[in-house]
Amino acid sequence: MKSILFLLSVVITFACNSQNTDVMEHQFTNDLIHETSPYLLQHAHNPVDWKPWNQDVLQQAKKENKLIIISVGYAACHWCHVMEHESFEDLAVAKVMNDDYISIKIDREERPDIDQVYMTAVQLMTGRGGWPLNVVALPDGRPIWGGTYYRKEHWIESLQQIARLHKEQPEKLVEFATNLEQGIQASETILPNEEKMEFEKQFINTQIDKWSTNFDHKKGGTRTAPKFMMPNNYHFLLRYAYQSQNDSLLSYVKTTLNQMSYGGVYDHVGGGFARYATDTKWHVPHFEKMLYDNAQLVSLYADAYLATKDEWYKTVVYETLSFVKRELTTEDGIFYSSLDADSLTPEGDLEEGVFYIWTTPELKSLLGKDFELFAAYYNINSYGLWEKENYVLIRNQSNIDFAQAHQIEMTTLLQKLSQWKTLLLEYRSKRNPPRLDDKSLTSWNALMLKGYLDAYRVFGDVEFLDIAIKNANFIKEKQLQNDSRLLHTYKNGKSAINGYLEDYATVIDSFIALYQNTFDPQWLDISNSLTTYALAHFYDTQKQLFYFTSDLDPKLITRAIEYSDNVIPASNSIMAKNLFLLSHYFDNTQFKDISKAMLHTIKPHINDYPMGYSNWLDLMLTLSDDFYEIVIVGKDAFEKTKELQNHYIPNKLVAGSLHNSEMPLLKLRYSHNETLIYTCVNNACKYPVENVNEAIKDITKNNLN
Repeated sequence: MKSILFLLSVVITFACNSQNTDVMEHQFTNDLIHETSPYLLQHAHNPVDWKPWNQDVLQQAKKENKLIIISVGYAACHWCHVMEHESFEDLAVAKVMNDDYISIKIDREERPDIDQVYMTAVQLMTGRGGWPLNVVALPDGRPIWGGTYYRKEHWIESLQQIARLHKEQPEKLVEFATNLEQGIQASETILPNEEKMEFEKQFINTQIDKWSTNFDHKKGGTRTAPKFMMPNNYHFLLRYAYQSQNDSLLSYVKTTLNQMSYGGVYDHVGGGFARYATDTKWHVPHFEKMLYDNAQLVSLYADAYLATKDEWYKTVVYETLSFVKRELTTEDGIFYSSLDADSLTPEGDLEEGVFYIWTTPELKSLLGKDFELFAAYYNINSYGLWEKENYVLIRNQSNIDFAQAHQIEMTTLLQKLSQWKTLLLEYRSKRNPPRLDDKSLTSWNALMLKGYLDAYRVFGDVEFLDIAIKNANFIKEKQLQNDSRLLHTYKNGKSAINGYLEDYATVIDSFIALYQNTFDPQWLDISNSLTTYALAHFYDTQKQLFYFTSDLDPKLITRAIEYSDNVIPASNSIMAKNLFLLSHYFDNTQFKDISKAMLHTIKPHINDYPMGYSNWLDLMLTLSDDFYEIVIVGKDAFEKTKELQNHYIPNKLVAGSLHNSEMPLLKLRYSHNETLIYTCVNNACKYPVENVNEAIKDITKNNLN
């Protein structure tokens, strides 16, 4: 602790007034010019001599005994752009960095493994994290100092002081690095759970009660700002509310879904969600739009529609998928990563949110006599005002309430909404668009693939299935290698970077869903092969969890295990659920045993912070309540499956075939003359029926008991 306080006192005591030098008068090129990541290419013309992360650069640092600056961000990150403009484009800053350091730029989306290690270090040092992430490390890569965004003067003075310390008292930095390394490794330690393995609904009830103390029942989400959507949290709570007949919890989930999609965090003109809201009423977003958020929110709102039949949720799904198709999808059916928070003003300056905001004069000019009604609907008033006379569109009423309050027919209101959106979208398309991160990530593509499949399952729109199959074939043909290894990125026709656990977990999850919607067994077979590969190269039999990186990857200072759910569920929690499902499909008891052991290992952590383990709680609900195998076999299997999917049954898996099959769930169940529905739970099957309603009646009766 003394060494930490000493180091921090050194780097923050002084402030300097370095002269701001206009970099635009010069032309620079560094080693990032050879990269494909849009984020790295954004820095390819900085005067800082940036280098990509690779073994040659790390060896260079050791050979020259130079400290390393590791700067991590991503293309859609607003404050990353701010620090670039203030510091990394500045000649005085570049001189300090180039003279005393080897500077490495990292796209966190390409290298989440590196990001995890140094984010943990910064969180241990400062108690918080975020992006841009800036770390100083010894020549061997061990971190000694870091944080997030720094103003130029603080950045320069800190780097100068650390470089001086490295020359005059290197042993102090080595001592600190050693202590911090031990702290990082300790933070990754997963202790075995010595308690008896048991999964009970009462445990889940207790966690929900604890979690609910932070619910915002008026505006939805949590009683804090900023507000993140956290789709997996509400997906689990929706399921739990349904299975436990908890009307109060269901009301909270609906409030959250309504307020998120009424808020400015939802793009009312073009569809899709921004990354998070900066306030408590979901009004002002951090304007970047990420593929992974929109993918999971499509799945969430689709199931919410199925559970509630609220037409607004259907609209959200369709508008979000329209946005994804229009702005984040290639002709080959591959999904891009994100849209930037910033775009160019008419004057040529990059500014956050400028693409999405509106002024009263331009709205009046566009809408004419409809302006007053539009202004009432989207709050072009003090409630919807952001800053500088700019408005972010936000609703505070349902369509039914608004129509009644303004004495307008619902059909007329819906027609006007459609006209307004078409008009404003066309007008907005003439503005300078946000910058696009056009790399494709396997894991995020799999999440979006799952989103399309969930939308198809609920709404039956064949276009959604076609898009999903097209993307699944991209993953199969480009990212999946002959040895069942996945690659992580795709750009300009080239696949690169050995896959992480998140790639395997999300692809397996989406391919299982693709099987359930097509009954094409190849997707289950690929899922089985990927799982076997992941067990061989990621799984630790002692910790009973999967590492984030493969044993084939170069070693970092620690090998991380991702186990707490965040804006994307933990790769381990997704894998645990995959193993459970595959254990049923392939009658593989080992898979089920591993799944249960993983959950048992994590169970003590859930007590500390239940909202950070919602996907684990979802698996626990599966294991502690009835879970149905629904098998439909015969010539009308697809038709009966579609009829079945009209009902919200979250505690099930589906298998089916139009013909005879040797799959364990299908074997000896085919009949030439009829299409039969088998419903099994806890290794006991009811007598097969032909009528979907009979099967649904039995399941619903059991779910309500």
